[in-house]
Amino acid sequence: MDSVTLGEIAAQLGGELIGDPALPITRLGPLEDATRDTLAFLSNPRYRKQLAASQAGCVIVAPSLRDEAVQRGAALVAPDPYLYFAKLTQWWARRTQAAPAAGVHPSAVVDAQAQVDASASIGALAVIEAGAVVERGAVIGAHCIVGRDARIGAFSRLVGRVTISERCVIGERCILHPGVVIGADGFGFAPAQGHWEKIEQLGTVRIGNDVEIGANTCIDRGALGDTVIGDGAKLDNQIQIGHNVQIGAHTVMAGCTGVAGSAKIGAHCQIGGAAIILGHLEVADGVIISAGTAITRSILKPGMYSGVFPFDDNAAWEKNAATLRHLHELRDRLRALEKKST
Repeated sequence: MDSVTLGEIAAQLGGELIGDPALPITRLGPLEDATRDTLAFLSNPRYRKQLAASQAGCVIVAPSLRDEAVQRGAALVAPDPYLYFAKLTQWWARRTQAAPAAGVHPSAVVDAQAQVDASASIGALAVIEAGAVVERGAVIGAHCIVGRDARIGAFSRLVGRVTISERCVIGERCILHPGVVIGADGFGFAPAQGHWEKIEQLGTVRIGNDVEIGANTCIDRGALGDTVIGDGAKLDNQIQIGHNVQIGAHTVMAGCTGVAGSAKIGAHCQIGGAAIILGHLEVADGVIISAGTAITRSILKPGMYSGVFPFDDNAAWEKNAATLRHLHELRDRLRALEKKST
């Protein structure tokens, strides 16, 4: 991409520009390796020491760091530098990344009973099965499969090797990264005299608008009802979502998290990497779960929750876990006894 000026950026995204509006910018980058043609940002005051030493042509900062930033050179002042930078990357990507051409690649297989909008893009070796609907501006990348009677919403993008199983619904403006599988059978089996009888998974998966799902994440279809992912949810790579799970709007979930069947997670939650949420539990809106935490009971009020407990023989583990929950109370009682004895 040709360079853009600071003035152009400020005109597009706002903010207070202090410095030469004609300064050319050719890249976005971090403070530590920035050059004169780099636009960087500083959102965490802990890294303010890097600000003075940075060679960046311009730095996006909060009002509280305005004076420090101006001492070293040009600055873009915004109330939330991190959010400003996020919007800047979107604008930058639209300028630098070529949009896929509308139409169907010659090697793609599109069933005659599928409905593909003329403005959609169907990539090489993709398969669109009978009854599937691909709405306007959607992009189906190479080697993707859109199953029978599935629906891909307007302007959503399946990057590549994504599988959308039959009857599943993807909302508008979603991004599904390579290897995502939507609508595989949930893990349902009934014990039967030494073997397991499969429970057919008759539900589907419904994903809202503006959802992003990371590479190799799997979201299973419901057994009878549907698995539901709310608007604006963001799921990282290699996450497992079991059947009939419900995830509320704008919840974010980091990589390798596992959510067992029929769990219900509220809106605006933040779930750290490798967390585990057991089946049939409920997590309230606005809950934050630390990385590696195992949620073994429902969380009914907002807050931050953490905990890792070593495994043991189950009977011993349950006794120790019960004692641990009263540890603070026992400590206070012990201190009271110590005071009486002195």
